[in-house]
Amino acid sequence: MKKDLRTLNNQTRKAWDANAEVWDKRMGVDGNDFFNILCWPALKSLLDLKPDMHILDIACGNGLTTSRLAKAGAQVTAFDFSSPLIEYAKTHSADFNSQITYRVIDATNESQLLSLGKNKFDSSLSNMALFDMADIEPLFRTLPKLLKPNGTFVFSITHPAFNNASAMHIVEEFDNGEINTVYSIKVSRYMTPHHQRGLALRNQPKPQVYFDRPIQYYLNLGFKNGFILDGFEERAFPPEVPQTHPLGWGGKFSELPAVVIARMRLVS
Repeated sequence: MKKDLRTLNNQTRKAWDANAEVWDKRMGVDGNDFFNILCWPALKSLLDLKPDMHILDIACGNGLTTSRLAKAGAQVTAFDFSSPLIEYAKTHSADFNSQITYRVIDATNESQLLSLGKNKFDSSLSNMALFDMADIEPLFRTLPKLLKPNGTFVFSITHPAFNNASAMHIVEEFDNGEINTVYSIKVSRYMTPHHQRGLALRNQPKPQVYFDRPIQYYLNLGFKNGFILDGFEERAFPPEVPQTHPLGWGGKFSELPAVVIARMRLVS
């Protein structure tokens, strides 16, 4: 990894270590609306979960997805580069000890990834984590070696076009015989990969680094490493979902997707 990316990766790890307690208290084992409404239903469907599947949970955080995968009957190897988050994950999944193996591994480190074992996994999952990684090329390059033939990689990310670090939520009123309110998003950049500090949670102790990349960056990286795209969803909140904050994500933005979920499959 280049020196500047390594520095950013270290800063990202320190931020997640510092935010682990607050993140775990907020997400716990139940998750939030982003996870439960936007991410998990599509992730579960695209993974096509079956008992005894062996799934690699990439950047698992506090084990939210890990426990749900195990509850569905899967065998799970889960890792994160934040030791505090892995410790929280272990406390949440004690009922599934026989099904879960946790590791502290950096997803940007190819040799650490290879230590997980070749041709071992039926599927792999990354929930809302790729945009937290300074360099995703080692992961895409290594996954074909970790997955079984025809194995899949299912990932969710904040929508690169509508939910990136430059996005501003806007509310406007106009009068066409009656007063109408329009909720919209203003975006000033999309095409050029970019990193910027931000807050995933309003009360977290330390800003983290977001790595914005256009959708084509993810897909072309997959194609380059032997994957095809065979599942894709853009997920928006239904109109009935309330706003947690006046301009936060919710039903007022039901025409604008906050999340992208994709399934990439190895070509045999």
